[in-house]
Amino acid sequence: MDEQAPAPSAVERLALAIEYDGSAFSGWQRLTRAGEEGARPERTVQEVVEQALGFVAGQPVATVCAGRTDAGVHARAQVIHFDAPVRREPRGWVLGTTTRLPPEVCVRWCVPVAADFHARFSARARRYRYRLVNRPVRPALMREYLSWERRPLDADAMHRAAQALLGENDFSAFRTVHCQAPHARRNLHEISVRRDGEIVDVEVQANAFLHHQVRNIVGSLLVVGRGEKPEGWIAELLAGRDRTVAGPTAPPNGLMFLRPLYPADCGLPAEVTLSGPAPGPAAPEDD
Repeated sequence: MDEQAPAPSAVERLALAIEYDGSAFSGWQRLTRAGEEGARPERTVQEVVEQALGFVAGQPVATVCAGRTDAGVHARAQVIHFDAPVRREPRGWVLGTTTRLPPEVCVRWCVPVAADFHARFSARARRYRYRLVNRPVRPALMREYLSWERRPLDADAMHRAAQALLGENDFSAFRTVHCQAPHARRNLHEISVRRDGEIVDVEVQANAFLHHQVRNIVGSLLVVGRGEKPEGWIAELLAGRDRTVAGPTAPPNGLMFLRPLYPADCGLPAEVTLSGPAPGPAAPEDD
């Protein structure tokens, strides 16, 4: 009796952490230039990642990310998922994909996950850091990853002012006019402003973020830090919900998507796993 051919392997869902320097990319999401029908797509992180994964898989691969990042924004652990059309060891996906990626992008780890895991909708929080150098002279080193403010900043005043943003609020004053989210309510879990010498860091965690929300918050906090507005101004902006009276949008190069956070039962590495009880489902990410 002839042996039966082995059944094709079942599709396996995988989660990967992608690290990238966003300086040379038009953001995460694959896109085409507006108004240029048939034009070659702009270079995006999603484009190069899917091309590299497709090479390892031997066929096209489609990915879903935890949070879209804008042009010039970096990521330490952007989590994506995809359904692998072929079986490979996690190490093979990490090393094989990274060898096909440009120097600005790498795969840090790969973990098999449940079939219902979703990089975007399973996340319960996202964490960003905005870093700037505060001194009279612009930076020469690490300038791709730093914003610059030449005027003296009171980081303690910025920190105190930022605490008015905690909790679930309508963040209309801090969303771009191009934001496509159906509403502006987000739950901001943590926000801090800390100085270490010339470096000022703004770190923020929320269930999700609106388009440009972090950069718009930083832009308004800088107004407070320079002493141009009192600390209570941030609370007034939040209550007023008027983007036109808030501070300018901070430049993208200081912003890094640190990581999304998932419930422990997702089985992901500790850096992207919540340490305490998981909050309720997160709002869709629009940043």
